Amino acid sequence: MSDAAIDQPIGASARQIGAILADLDYSADFIWAFDNYKATIVRLAQDRKLSRHLEIGGGRDPLFLPDELARFGFDVTLNDISAHELALAPDGYRKIVCDIISDAAPTVLGRECYDLAYCRMVMEHVPDVAKMWRNIHAVLAPGGVMLSFFPTLYAPPYVLNRMIPEKWSRFILETIFPDRKEDGDNPKFPAFYDHCFSDERQIKPMLESAGFSGIVIVPFWGYSYFWKFPGLKQIDAAFTRLARKHNWRFVSSFAYVIATK
Repeated sequence: MSDAAIDQPIGASARQIGAILADLDYSADFIWAFDNYKATIVRLAQDRKLSRHLEIGGGRDPLFLPDELARFGFDVTLNDISAHELALAPDGYRKIVCDIISDAAPTVLGRECYDLAYCRMVMEHVPDVAKMWRNIHAVLAPGGVMLSFFPTLYAPPYVLNRMIPEKWSRFILETIFPDRKEDGDNPKFPAFYDHCFSDERQIKPMLESAGFSGIVIVPFWGYSYFWKFPGLKQIDAAFTRLARKHNWRFVSSFAYVIATK
């Protein structure tokens, strides 16, 4: 394991997660986070025998393809707030349209029905993250695990995204990255960044209040937003290296948060 410390409390659950990350040769670079998100979930599921999955915000792009479900022995339910996004997903899953922060979510999704829940690039779009985690706790079976992969404040691109009016941030992002247009492969949605931090002092109390324990927070640094701007790209890369070296969580770019019911 390299680069940065991982917030890892003493406990069998946290030690096991730390061992999984070490086996996957954890690096604090953001590319590792994207490349190993799926592998991390597979290892968690296999090591703990977690077969009933809930992917939150799965929409058009579920993590596991239908043929992988049989290979891994996973029973995956896709959840999304948008019926349109869920309709774009292939067949082979149970699909539930539901707002994860609604009062009805635990009943609609099913209380204690899942062993493992996960989401990627969803939490920043949720206006009440504490309510989201409480509802996830309700639908997880005892011993169930939640993994959220999300961008973190106060990385400069996300600070700008939060400060600039939505119509302008959308225009800027879609101009630089055409695939982020509404009809593209990766459309932009409004972002709130509620509780989107990798510093455990800013997120752990909320998770514990929701009923979770064995909390592991895994930070990452870096992003591709400035790669098309010579000069700025090099300055930002130098700052990112410095932040990684000194484990500056207040300017991390992404995080995994893994917590156990």
